[in-house]
Amino acid sequence: MKDMDNAEQLIQRMGAAAQEATAALREASAERKHAALIGAAEAIRLSVPEILAANALDLDFGREKGLSDAMMDRLKLTEDRIRGIEDGLRAVAEQPDPVGSVITEWDRPNGLHIQRVRTPIGVIGVIYESRPNVTADAGALALKSGNAVILRGGSESLHSSKAIHDCMVKGLISAGLPAEAIQLVPTRDRAAVSAMLQAQGLIDVIIPRGGKGLVGLVQREARVPVFAHLEGICHVYADRDADAEKALRVVLNAKTRRTGICGSAECLLIDSAADPALREQLIGALVKAGVEVRAEGELAQIAGTVQAAPDDFGHEFLDMIIAAKLVDGVEGAIAHIRQYGSQHTESILTENDATAQRFFNGLDSAILMRNASTQFADGGEFGMGAEIGIATGKLHARGPVGAEQLTSFKYLVTGDGTIRS
Repeated sequence: MKDMDNAEQLIQRMGAAAQEATAALREASAERKHAALIGAAEAIRLSVPEILAANALDLDFGREKGLSDAMMDRLKLTEDRIRGIEDGLRAVAEQPDPVGSVITEWDRPNGLHIQRVRTPIGVIGVIYESRPNVTADAGALALKSGNAVILRGGSESLHSSKAIHDCMVKGLISAGLPAEAIQLVPTRDRAAVSAMLQAQGLIDVIIPRGGKGLVGLVQREARVPVFAHLEGICHVYADRDADAEKALRVVLNAKTRRTGICGSAECLLIDSAADPALREQLIGALVKAGVEVRAEGELAQIAGTVQAAPDDFGHEFLDMIIAAKLVDGVEGAIAHIRQYGSQHTESILTENDATAQRFFNGLDSAILMRNASTQFADGGEFGMGAEIGIATGKLHARGPVGAEQLTSFKYLVTGDGTIRS
């Protein structure tokens, strides 16, 4: 109990400090938030050796824990990836400030003028695994949207996250904003996660970013609202009217660019009426690229494939593995995705406008694509600068959660001595 008590006390202190910081953030000008983000980006640029040294400690820890190759890839930082963190901070800095923007406004016959304007949510709690870049992404997006944030990174990324967090704090201080606006839980103690989930009144929303185990735990135990996706079971459907060259390029990228991210394709569906040469081409290219293709039916007869098991469909591999099967046209693809998908991201490969529209209308995943790789399921690629996660729920935020999605709204009502009869 003592460990839990200590964790609860820690989160209580951090939560109270974050709530106090929100007062300053709500009134912070767009220019001051911009300056803080640029200052953080500069600190990242000047701290590359320190961040790499911290990451080396985390990689050693990850190897000792026996992390999978996919998890190690998420954990690893390189000079290019650190440059990407810096670029992400600069991109968020240049985004329009959402706070105070007028969503809509109208006049009423009763003499009132009503505006719906964006306002910060308050305190965001972010719980994430492995990927230390989330420290910067989440901190930047929370700041841009006028929210304070409490970050709890994975135990394996503690040193990297601390090094990046130090840079975020330098940016805040240089711009005259409270250091408590972006806080990092300084312990590997898992009790801190439970304490965050129970911190009603101190944390306004929790965003988990990680594997099924973490997200499931958060969704089951949280006493505050949650923005999350449980799994990224992304499908690519190659239609009978697909362009073979486009399809080959997209399928390979969707599966192999980075297998450990939630936008990686986990299932390839091929129209049974498509040219048999297209089947051979797509499956053969995946096999040649080193992907284990777990195929069903006629596709399992293609050289290099292995027979799929029933539970390969609806499975998030996060590895060089993909399930594959033939379906009866777009209706068969829609039926399969409805049964096995996680409402994350699906892509159709077709030159037929009506078929593409049927695919878009028939599915309710957060992101639907046409002739594009599922690896684009990312806030940065959507022009948001960065993302704090992908939300597959149907309330408030869906898809990439950027700065705008981290705001709520309030109504500003103006009268002129107006009274109600």
